[in-house]
Amino acid sequence: MDYQQTIDYLFSRLPVFQNIGARAFKPGLYTTIELCNSLGNPQNKYPCIHVAGTNGKGSTSHMLASILQTAGYKVGLYTSPHLKSFTERIKVNGEEIKEDFIVKFTSENLSNIDKLNPSFFELTVSMAFSYFENSQVDVAVIEVGMGGRLDSTNIITPILSVITNISYDHAQFLGDTLAKIAYEKAGIIKENVPVVVSEYQEDISSVFKETANFHHARLVFGSEQFEIKTFGLVNGELSLSVLDKNTKQIAFDNLRLDLTGLYQLKNICGVLAATQILNKIGFIINNETIYLALKQVVSLTGLKGRWQKLGSNPLVYCDTAHNFAGLSDTIKQFNSISAGRKKFVIGFVGDKDISAILKLFPQDADFYFTQPSNARALPATELMDLATQCHLLGETYPNVNDALKEAILQASPEDSIYVGGSTFVVADLQQL
Repeated sequence: MDYQQTIDYLFSRLPVFQNIGARAFKPGLYTTIELCNSLGNPQNKYPCIHVAGTNGKGSTSHMLASILQTAGYKVGLYTSPHLKSFTERIKVNGEEIKEDFIVKFTSENLSNIDKLNPSFFELTVSMAFSYFENSQVDVAVIEVGMGGRLDSTNIITPILSVITNISYDHAQFLGDTLAKIAYEKAGIIKENVPVVVSEYQEDISSVFKETANFHHARLVFGSEQFEIKTFGLVNGELSLSVLDKNTKQIAFDNLRLDLTGLYQLKNICGVLAATQILNKIGFIINNETIYLALKQVVSLTGLKGRWQKLGSNPLVYCDTAHNFAGLSDTIKQFNSISAGRKKFVIGFVGDKDISAILKLFPQDADFYFTQPSNARALPATELMDLATQCHLLGETYPNVNDALKEAILQASPEDSIYVGGSTFVVADLQQL
């Protein structure tokens, strides 16, 4: 098989969650353990940082990878899902996995695929671990797929665990309360391995404290270590002043991020707390490195779709936020933009309860209802019916690019356009 035949085989042979949802969800670690055993357990050959959370785990993973790379380390990065190409999931120092490795790995594991019947995610996790060993990385940053406790990535024993904020998502798999969801995320906490929780959330902090105590793991809440004193957008970058709460001194003044979504304010304290711990366990990361790395996360790691500006006059932004908490942040930021008229190009997958999400959108705006090119897509006509009940008015379009084209055509130069609702809507953008 060549590369394209291999990718077609993987997507057709293995259950893919992003395409079929619940039917592809395989909680538990047995299959991944067996796959990695057959590969000689590559995940144990290099130190790992494990990152979980509802929102922010992708941004946090990329920021940590950027910092470590800038500090001179060879860094593996595993994230999901991809937006454009499968190779985005597995990177070393920002370079995507080689296509010939994917072909070779798949060919050599056909018997394992037949014997173990792994999900798409289980196989790609083992592929990532193997690629990082083959690449001789100094450290790997591993993003959890869903949850934590039963996620395929949770066969690793990391040197550091990081958990971003907790909110409602995938409730049918992770639980219908924040405490239940937090319990699943806390499942990545390991014996004697330090853990950073980016954001102190009073209602669920006890879940992390109890789990950390049980595993004798040092627990740090990023928001109790650091505080964002001032922030603002300066020359297309997010500029921050960060207070170290322990020293009562400004630790970072005019810290610039090229990730300009204001939800990064929730992530950055966790990232900075994580670098402190990494320094204590033998890595060398100075403030100059942090300043330099956070200004170029996108160019160093290839991160896409996080409050990404696609155009001017009219302003066009896209974002992969796809649940209530994430969309609440991005819509709030979008609404703060001074504009003549707000326009929303939105689509969703069909297995989410979007009734509450739709109430986040302003009624005095124009809507372009669309759907992602994904088997789980909520049909645009159904979305429009649901939106109409919330007094959100607009027309339907067969795909996101048609919808965006029409929104731009109808817009004045002073208007602004938001594209999102689903990761897969953003993935369909030709401009990305």
